[in-house]
Amino acid sequence: MCKLLTRYFPAVLLSFFYIITPASAQNIVRLDDHVKQHIFEYKQVYYFEDTTGRLQFTGDGLPAFDSRFKVNPEPTPVTRNVNSTYWYRIKIGGNPATKNSWLLEFFDQTIDSITVYSPIAANKYTPILLGSSRPFSERFYHHKNFSLNLNNPGTGDAIYYIRIRSHHSVNVIMVLRTVSWFISYALDEYFFFGVFYGMILVFGLYNLMMFIAMRKVQYLYYIAYNISIGLYEMCADGIAYQYMWPNNPGWNQYAYGIALFAASIFAVLFTQSLLNLKVNAPRLYKATSWVIALRCLFFMACITINNSWFNYKIIEFIPLLLAFYAGCYTWAKGYKPARFFVIGYLFLLTGFIIKSCIALNMWWLPVTEFDYYSLSVCFITEMLFISFAIGDKVRILKKEKDDAQVAIIKQMKQNEELKDVLNKRLEEQVQERTRELVEKSSMIADQNEELLSVNELLQQQAEEISRMNVLLEKDNVTLHNDIEKVTHDRVMSAEVDFEEFSRIYPDRETCFKFLSNLKWENGYACRKCNSTHYGGGHLPYSRRCSKCGYEESVIAYTILQNTRIPINKAFYMIFLMYSTKGKISSHKLSEILSIRQSTCWAYSTRIKKAMEAQKKEIKNAGSKGWSKLVIDNTVD
Repeated sequence: MCKLLTRYFPAVLLSFFYIITPASAQNIVRLDDHVKQHIFEYKQVYYFEDTTGRLQFTGDGLPAFDSRFKVNPEPTPVTRNVNSTYWYRIKIGGNPATKNSWLLEFFDQTIDSITVYSPIAANKYTPILLGSSRPFSERFYHHKNFSLNLNNPGTGDAIYYIRIRSHHSVNVIMVLRTVSWFISYALDEYFFFGVFYGMILVFGLYNLMMFIAMRKVQYLYYIAYNISIGLYEMCADGIAYQYMWPNNPGWNQYAYGIALFAASIFAVLFTQSLLNLKVNAPRLYKATSWVIALRCLFFMACITINNSWFNYKIIEFIPLLLAFYAGCYTWAKGYKPARFFVIGYLFLLTGFIIKSCIALNMWWLPVTEFDYYSLSVCFITEMLFISFAIGDKVRILKKEKDDAQVAIIKQMKQNEELKDVLNKRLEEQVQERTRELVEKSSMIADQNEELLSVNELLQQQAEEISRMNVLLEKDNVTLHNDIEKVTHDRVMSAEVDFEEFSRIYPDRETCFKFLSNLKWENGYACRKCNSTHYGGGHLPYSRRCSKCGYEESVIAYTILQNTRIPINKAFYMIFLMYSTKGKISSHKLSEILSIRQSTCWAYSTRIKKAMEAQKKEIKNAGSKGWSKLVIDNTVD
C-alpha cells in the first residue's frame, strides 16, 4: 500500500497542479540519466485537430504551423474524432552529458498510422512511419509497442511533431525511455506476458482434464472462454501481431473483435452451465439466451456490414453485467458455488470499468502501466476465482453424491430388514396356506371321484344322443330331398304360376347353372378343335378351350341364344309352351310374363319349331321334356 501511495500520489498532485494552473508555454522534457523513463502529459504535449486530414508537414513556415497547437487539457492525449488527423508536438531538451541512448515509445498498439517528424537539422525533419497498418517486419525494434530512436540535440532543444490517424479512438501514451531501461523493461514485460499466457494455458489444460474425468460441458465452455480471452489479450497487447500474423495488418485491425465475441459468447454459455440457470433461474436463462442471439446478430453485422463496429467494445458490458447479476441472484437463492463466481466477476467488472473509462476518456489520472494492464490482471484473478467456483461445485456434487450413497446404503439396510420380516411372515402364511391346501386337496379328491362317475354317465348319455342325432340327420336329409322332388314334380306336372316356378329358378345365376349342367351333361368338346380340356371363361358358366382358346357361352347353340328377355321368364315360357303343347297364345303369354305380345309371338314361334323338330324326343319325356327343348340341336 505504501508503494502504491508513493507511486501515485505525485501523479495525482501533479494532475491537480496542472488543472488549477493557467496555461503557459509548453514545458520541455529534459534528458536526465537519473530518470529512466518519462510519460508525456498535460503541458508537455501540445496538439491540434486537422478535420480535413489533408494538412502536410514541411520544414517551411514552422511559426505558422506552430501557432495552431494548443495545450493538451488531459493527462493522456486522446483522439476522439475518427475522421480527423491529430497532430502533437513535444519538446525534448538536450543533455550533452548524458551517457544513455534514448527512444520514444507509443503504448497503444492499435493506432493505425503514426508519423514522427524527427529533427535532423535547423528546420529539417525526417519522417519515421509507424502504426499497426504497416507490416511488423518494418519496425526498427521488434517489440509490440511502436518505438524509435531519438537524437540527442546536445545543449539545444529538439521539437518533435507527431501525426496520428486511426479508425477508432486511441490513447496517445508517449513515453521517453533510455534504451537500456527499454530493454530491461521489455524483457520483464515479455516475461510477465509468458506468465500470463502460461496461466491461461494451465487453466485450459486443467479444465480439459476435468472434462475428460467428469464429461461436463461446462469445462469445454470454460476452455473456449480461456482461449478466447488469451487471443483477445494477445491482440490487445500486440503479441498476436508480432508472432501470429506479422505480415497481415488488415486482419490485425479486427481480429480482436472476433476473439472478444467468442469470449463473450462462451462466458455466457459457461455462466448458464455453471450456475445451472435453467433450473435455478429460468427467466435469467431465457435472458442470457437472448443476449447470445443478439450478440451473434451484432457480430454478423460487424463482419458483413462494417468492420469498424468492432470498436464498440462497450457492448460487452451487457453480457458481463448480466452474468454478474445471475451469479448474485443464484448466490442469494442459496447456490454456494456462485459466491466465487461473483467475486471473480467483480474483479473482471472492475478491470472492464477501468479500461472503459480509459477508452471513453473518463479516466482523470495519467494512464500508467498498471492502468493499461489492469484488465489482464483482473482476467487472471477472475480465472482463479472461477476455478474455485468450479472446484466448489465439484466438491458440492461429490458431497451430494456421498450423501446420496449413504442414504442409499441406509435405505438398503432398511430394505434388507424389511425383506427379512416379510420373508418370515410369508413363510408362516405359506405354511398355513399349505395346510389349508392339503385339506382342500383331500376334499377335491373325493369330489373328483364323484365327478368321474357322473362324467362316465354323462359320456354314455352323450354317445346315445350323438347316435340319435345321426339318425335324425339322415331322416332330415331324406325328408328334404323328398320335399324338393315332390315340389319339382308338382311344378313340372301341373299348371303353376310364374311366382311358384321362380322358386326353382329364382335368378339368372340358377338358370345358368342348370343350363350349364344340361348342355354339357355328356362332357365338353370344343366346337373348333374337339379338345375336351377347358377352363373358365370371362362370362358366368362359360367354358374356354385350353387348346385353341375358343370360348363358348352357356346360352350359345341353345334356343336361348340371342334372346333379350330375362332367362327365367324364357324358361317359364318354354315350360308353358311345353305343358300346353304349344296351344297357349302369344297374348296369354304377354299377360302372364308382362312382355310385349310381339316378342312373345316371336319367341313362341321359335319354341314351336323346336317342339316340331324334337317331337319324337319329347313325346315320352314327361316332366323333363321342356328342358330338352332348351338344347335346340337345330341352332348352329
